[in-house]
Amino acid sequence: MDTVTIYHNPRCGTSRNTLALLRERGCEPKVVDYLRTPPDRPTLLALIAATGRPTIDLVRSKEPLFAELGLGAPGVSDAQLVDAMLQHPILINRPIVVTPLGARLCRPVERVLEILSAPTTPT
Repeated sequence: MDTVTIYHNPRCGTSRNTLALLRERGCEPKVVDYLRTPPDRPTLLALIAATGRPTIDLVRSKEPLFAELGLGAPGVSDAQLVDAMLQHPILINRPIVVTPLGARLCRPVERVLEILSAPTTPT
């Protein structure tokens, strides 16, 4: 398979399980520890767009900082959410996996299977 990238937090069980599943499927992904090497704005915006999910879905709403910053308040814009994720990478939900077939926030872990192999067409 072509390049696969996982935006990974080694302290997160879901992220560890997703990485293990990728490896079980014979894939050795590029692992980006996004807490040590956070994405820049263009990369984060591209990841959000590639998942096809609303920006808020890629924000860790259970992180105490989410409430402290008031990110769940009515009227908080996508731009404000992105700014918060860039300033505080712990707010980025994980794991995000990118393959040539797309990108997914892999919660649950099995979502990664959607982008590991191309659908087959019956003959």
